[in-house]
Amino acid sequence: MEKIIEIDGRQVKFKSTGAYLLRYKQQFGRDAIQDLYKVEKSIEGKEIIDLPAFDLLIFYDMVWTLAKTADPQILPPMEWLDTFGTFPLTDHLGEWMEMIRSSFSTTVESKKKL
Repeated sequence: MEKIIEIDGRQVKFKSTGAYLLRYKQQFGRDAIQDLYKVEKSIEGKEIIDLPAFDLLIFYDMVWTLAKTADPQILPPMEWLDTFGTFPLTDHLGEWMEMIRSSFSTTVESKKKL
């Protein structure tokens, strides 16, 4: 899944692939699925419902990994974020969450009857 999102007046490409989880682990040394679970507990729909529980660092790392997957030449996380005057996370929260989830969800229906 790919999306171009305008951030601080710039068109920024984000991409989610099967390599997203590996790239995240390689860059940050943490499991993306476990980190996503932590973040999702504080989000409902497209809004942060529990700000103290929302880990901003984890979410920035996840968004950077989406950008890195789209453009292998981008700067390291902190340097990349420094290139933006503003970075409105909540404006695009739903889009990024959808992309992150898509990197490890299935598109195949289960054939097993429950």
